[in-house]
Amino acid sequence: MDENIINGKTESDLWLEYRRTRDQSIRDAIITQYAPLVKYVAGKVSVGMPASVDFDDLVGFGVFGLLDAIEKFDPEKHVKFKTYAVTRIRGAIFDELRSIDWVPRSVRQKTRELDEAVQRLESSLGRSATDEEIAQELDMELDQYNQVLLKISGTSMLSLNDVWFAGDDNDKISIADSIESPSSLRPDSIAEREEIKRVIVEAINELPEKEKKVLVLYYYEDLTLKEIGQVLDVTESRISQLHTKAISRLRAKLTNIKKGIF
Repeated sequence: MDENIINGKTESDLWLEYRRTRDQSIRDAIITQYAPLVKYVAGKVSVGMPASVDFDDLVGFGVFGLLDAIEKFDPEKHVKFKTYAVTRIRGAIFDELRSIDWVPRSVRQKTRELDEAVQRLESSLGRSATDEEIAQELDMELDQYNQVLLKISGTSMLSLNDVWFAGDDNDKISIADSIESPSSLRPDSIAEREEIKRVIVEAINELPEKEKKVLVLYYYEDLTLKEIGQVLDVTESRISQLHTKAISRLRAKLTNIKKGIF
């Protein structure tokens, strides 16, 4: 398998040396190598964001994620640094967006209403609610419901990076982490951490097939919403709606589990 060559050394050798020495020149070389990745992730996040969210700000937020990834990356876990870094960069961007509270109050309210409706329905039905059932629960026509999904679609990206368990600063799990590395879940010494992973993966697997596919293609295969639309032969706006519904269902399932309903 081909490896990146940085400063005349393979990336694997460089990581092992950095883990041993914490040499700042190695750290700087890795930052330079992966700086374009920050812009790439920021570009993906910026799609659907309001004009008030500046791209350069997103890049700046993402740099903190890259630095965090470099410090916490463990090459012995056999996960590619790029895969690990994408999650950390994206998470850092969303953390900063949350901290500046960029979401309009009206959009936040609509998101809360949707989540609560899905939670009520799916806890009583014991299955995934249909679009028609959710629209009826919200006292909306189906077209109006679809417009609401589009309106809140940009904010749904934040929710996927919410932390669902944190033992300490270095032990956090988000839904996105579980989608990024669906085959890397392995036994862990912390029982609570393993349990919340199981719950997240189970909730993802219970999603309607198209919604699950959108999440995997976006967060694991790293396709854009437009590219996913081409794969599934539907419009980009439809993919955006499917993504929003998937996130709302996941939040509802996890909330119900935490409340002991399921």
